[in-house]
Amino acid sequence: MFLFVSIGIRLMGKRQIGDMQPNELVVTLLISEIAAIPLQDLNQPILNGVVAIFILVVLEIFSSVLAMKNFWIRKLLSGKSVVLIKNGLIDQDAMRQVRMTVLDLVELLRGQNVFDLATVDFAVLEVNGDLSVLLKPEERTPSCKDLSLKKESDGLPLPIISDGKIVKESLTALQLSAEELQTFLKKHGLTAKDVFLLSVDRYRNYNLVEKRKDATQ
Repeated sequence: MFLFVSIGIRLMGKRQIGDMQPNELVVTLLISEIAAIPLQDLNQPILNGVVAIFILVVLEIFSSVLAMKNFWIRKLLSGKSVVLIKNGLIDQDAMRQVRMTVLDLVELLRGQNVFDLATVDFAVLEVNGDLSVLLKPEERTPSCKDLSLKKESDGLPLPIISDGKIVKESLTALQLSAEELQTFLKKHGLTAKDVFLLSVDRYRNYNLVEKRKDATQ
């Protein structure tokens, strides 16, 4: 049952874990309830729970596809985002619509590292409950574009050794040979088993974290 539920949640997509829509949350809760029935009652065949979970997963995938194709179905299943702060002003009607107090809004803003309402230009309550915040122009950190600077992308650093294990997929993505990796490790007097984390970007900038001595024993 554990294996089947894990597969079912995985089929529903990665978004279910950290960014659930209302209909996705309902399906997840139902799956947990259905899975518990045959585990608590030994007289109930596990197959009944498996079939019910399979039907729920199929229905969720089907509804997700419909929501992708039709805006009104998406709005019906997931709702819509609500602008709580517009042009620096709190929309009191919108606050009443989502049944949120100013204290609730301040708490969500603090979660976005915003501690002063006066610095907010726009704030949007997303359908998953997250708050998206756009600060006023004078409060934003200037970008390279604002400063008329040209900067190449640093690339994405990838872990090539994780807890003593070499990540071959990262070596391939970075076009880093095993010989080059071994040369780096020998230079520092290490083997892969001595490394807790080693990450590299495309410019061959290494970030090395060695294992603690007591951890390797």
